[in-house]
Amino acid sequence: MDFATIIGLILATGVMIFGMGLENLNAFIDMPSVIIVCGGTIAAGAIGFPPAKLMGLVAVTKNAFFVKSQSPVTVITQIIKFAEQARREGILALESQALEIKDEFLKQGIQLAVDGTEPDLIKEILSTEIAYTESRHSDGAKLMEFLGAMSPAFGMLGTVIGLVLMLGNMSDIETLGPNMAIALITTLYGALMANIVFIPLAEKLKTYSGKEVMIKELMLEGIMSLQSGDNPRIVEQKLTVFLEPMLRASVLKEKK
Repeated sequence: MDFATIIGLILATGVMIFGMGLENLNAFIDMPSVIIVCGGTIAAGAIGFPPAKLMGLVAVTKNAFFVKSQSPVTVITQIIKFAEQARREGILALESQALEIKDEFLKQGIQLAVDGTEPDLIKEILSTEIAYTESRHSDGAKLMEFLGAMSPAFGMLGTVIGLVLMLGNMSDIETLGPNMAIALITTLYGALMANIVFIPLAEKLKTYSGKEVMIKELMLEGIMSLQSGDNPRIVEQKLTVFLEPMLRASVLKEKK
């Protein structure tokens, strides 16, 4: 679970409530404005994306809160151990090890290498898997970004609707102030939805996607090294370039 996302949402909501003032919250609640902004945003999403993509919004949102990220240091250490075993006993010795690997991508790559698949074919298969993984993740982030653009737009439309209604009743001076406030609430709702929910979640999804793709590319490089019979030290040098300098020392610690 990503507690940073949860804490961020709670903190942003708390800041907004503090700015509004608890005693004034009722002034910021208007159901027609909620319907215009939320309903309009969802409707725009239905127009702009296939139904399957829109129905997957819950799953996409869940990915920003519940993410199963692997440590690249742990992955590198595991691949180095495979290289050491393959160096001593041959790559066929990894067949039993492959069955115990939890990551499906790494398991598939090791099995392809053990089966004697041509290096170019291994790289093509796994590179295609990486590309489609990145594409799926990109679709989720694009949906969030689209909704983040639509919610302020519908907020402005709601404000325009409110202003039209207000100007149509200019004879009642006493209602101008309250009607103006209600008209502006839709803009507030749209801005809040975009800047607290959709845009930040889109960025979080991009971050996690980039990390997952990097780990898969790291695995691909390791699998190709195993297939070509590289020395474990060479495998280590190839893989640690994926890490930040501060993390490279961690590989040595985990090996001990």
